[in-house]
Amino acid sequence: MRRFLRDNSLSITMFGLFVVFVTAQSVAGLFDYNSTQMEHGWPPVGYVQYLRSGDFIESVFENWESEFLQMGSYVVLTAYLYQRGSAESKDPDAEDPDADYGEDQRRADAPWPVRRGGLALKIYENSLGVALLAIFVFSFALHAIGGAEAYGQEQVEHGEAPVSTLQYLGTSRMWFESFQNWQSEFLAIGAMVVLSIYLRQRGSPESKPVAAPHAKTGSG
Repeated sequence: MRRFLRDNSLSITMFGLFVVFVTAQSVAGLFDYNSTQMEHGWPPVGYVQYLRSGDFIESVFENWESEFLQMGSYVVLTAYLYQRGSAESKDPDAEDPDADYGEDQRRADAPWPVRRGGLALKIYENSLGVALLAIFVFSFALHAIGGAEAYGQEQVEHGEAPVSTLQYLGTSRMWFESFQNWQSEFLAIGAMVVLSIYLRQRGSPESKPVAAPHAKTGSG
C-alpha cells in the first residue's frame, strides 16, 4: 500500500485537491446563490437542487472548458512547434523518437496498439490530444447548457422570455465568459514556455536541470 501511494502520490493529491475545492466551490456557491434568491424575493434552494442548477453547472464547466482547451491545444501544438531553450518544447535539432517504432513494436511491454499497428496505432498516436479536446467539447456543451438555464432564469426575473441553448450561444455573455478564461490559459502556458528557458525548479520534470544552459531545449 505504501508503494502504491508513493507511485501514485501526484495523481492522488491532484484529484484529492479537486474534490476539496469543487466541494468548497459548491458550498460557497450555494450561499451566494441563496443570497441572490432572497434579494429577489425567491425562496432559497437546497444543496442537491443547487448542484442541478444552471448556475452551478455553468460555473464548473466554464472553467473545465478553458483548462482542457489549454491542455489539448498545448499537447497538439507542441507536436509541431518549438521553442528553443524551453523545458516545455522538443529539441528542434533532435531526432524524433516516434519516427520509427522498429523493435519497439515487438516488445512484450509495448502498448497493444503499438504491437498491433495499422489503424489502432494511428488512433493511439493521437489519442491524448483527441481525449483532451473531446473533454473540452463536452465541457463547452455543458457550459452552454448551464449558462442558458442561468441566463434564462435572469430573463424571467426581469419579465423577459428565457432563451434556448442555441440562442444563448449567440449572446455576448456566453463568449465573454469563454474568452475571459481562454486568454488567461494561453497567457499562463506561454509564460511557462518562456520562463522555463531561464528559470529552474529543482526536482521538477517541468524544469530543466538547475545547471543546464539556457540554450538546452527539453526537460531531460
